[in-house]
Amino acid sequence: MQIVLISGLSGSGKSVALKLLEDLGYYCIDNLPATLLPQTVRLLQNEGHQHVGISVDIRGAQSLPALPDCVADLRERQLDVRVLFLEAKTEALLKRFSETRRRHPLSTRFPDLTVSECIITERETLAEIAGLAHRLDSSDLSANALRAWVRQWLALDQSQLTLIFQSFGFKHGVPLDADFVFDVRCLPNPYYDPALRPLTGRDQAVVDYLEAEALCLGMYDDVRVYLERWLPQFDRDNRSYVTVALGCTGGQHRSVWLAEKLAAHFNTHRQVLIRHREWQDWQEDK
Repeated sequence: MQIVLISGLSGSGKSVALKLLEDLGYYCIDNLPATLLPQTVRLLQNEGHQHVGISVDIRGAQSLPALPDCVADLRERQLDVRVLFLEAKTEALLKRFSETRRRHPLSTRFPDLTVSECIITERETLAEIAGLAHRLDSSDLSANALRAWVRQWLALDQSQLTLIFQSFGFKHGVPLDADFVFDVRCLPNPYYDPALRPLTGRDQAVVDYLEAEALCLGMYDDVRVYLERWLPQFDRDNRSYVTVALGCTGGQHRSVWLAEKLAAHFNTHRQVLIRHREWQDWQEDK
């Protein structure tokens, strides 16, 4: 039996992720109190359900402290339990609440708090759950891109560490879910070549341009050696995911090239995902 627990900040895309699971044939439950998780799973198991998606979030705040123990208990029963935590930058969440004109779930319990204060309170309350989960920053993702990234995550072998290479543009902010951030804005920029400007780091002309530069290959070697040295420590720490974020100015050329090149190297001996945050259409096509 596979159980996918979805949690995270209000407005970060939990409903999109849960609807995707439902479309994939999962039996889905929204807003289940954490204390009911063990008996609910037992009931669904007895009914023969093999794939279950459950949302546990701030709406059941009083029962949230029980979630870590519940997850540990289910895993001791040899169940495949996967936890996904969706988050987003405060400004992105504020924009979404403004556009939908929906109230924050905490505003009923704390009517004197502003939406920003509700988001801060929610982020602090859910911090322990975030530590249990694969974190995914949806700040700059369309609904289609989020669905694609969740699909990728579901397909992973959870028994081994997954190395995620994510390109991004600093002008759009650093990803919240990054474990390591490497700034490659110091490298020569193809943007200033009119012929290369409309291309990306996956186009051969851009690859040739960057790999003709000793600085670019030096950056690649340094990051590769660093990761090869330290990833075994994460293996020993039983980590499930390590996200390596690679940022250039716009997230189009240099960071994309380096993410692709590192992924190609590590994919020969590790489980790897590639995410290009500023180029969501690539992920949607995969």
